Amino acid sequence: MFRLYALLFVAQIILAVCALISCLSAEEGQIRALPRVAWVLIILFFPLVGSIAWFLAGRERVGGPATGGPKRWTPARERPQQLAPDDDPEFLKSIAERSRRDDQELFHRWEEDLRRREEDLRRRETDGPDGPPRAAHDGESPREEDRPEV
Repeated sequence: MFRLYALLFVAQIILAVCALISCLSAEEGQIRALPRVAWVLIILFFPLVGSIAWFLAGRERVGGPATGGPKRWTPARERPQQLAPDDDPEFLKSIAERSRRDDQELFHRWEEDLRRREEDLRRRETDGPDGPPRAAHDGESPREEDRPEV
């Protein structure tokens, strides 16, 4: 007799755990009659009755073609498959566009910096070490004494 009671107790605990998992993992639209918190408390305080009540009255039944319900089982090959972000072509295209745009922005900043530095060098070349402008020598590279010290 003790074994039967132990077996029924274990079955009740398993049923309560399954009901809790089902209740906690159900989406808001699938819960009927009471809020989720109320169902959890009923299942915890009255494990056998609460679990049976959850499966009969609390959970929205998934109707199939026989019951005329809105939901229907479809084979896996007919279901639209969700793509992981690294498999989604739109996501990959957006990453490529963002990367290209960032590269172009960086390239333009580098060009501006290069132009600014070249203008500074030209200005230093036309100005002597003492400051007054001097005539630039055509085709000649600056001599060692003409270069400003850095």
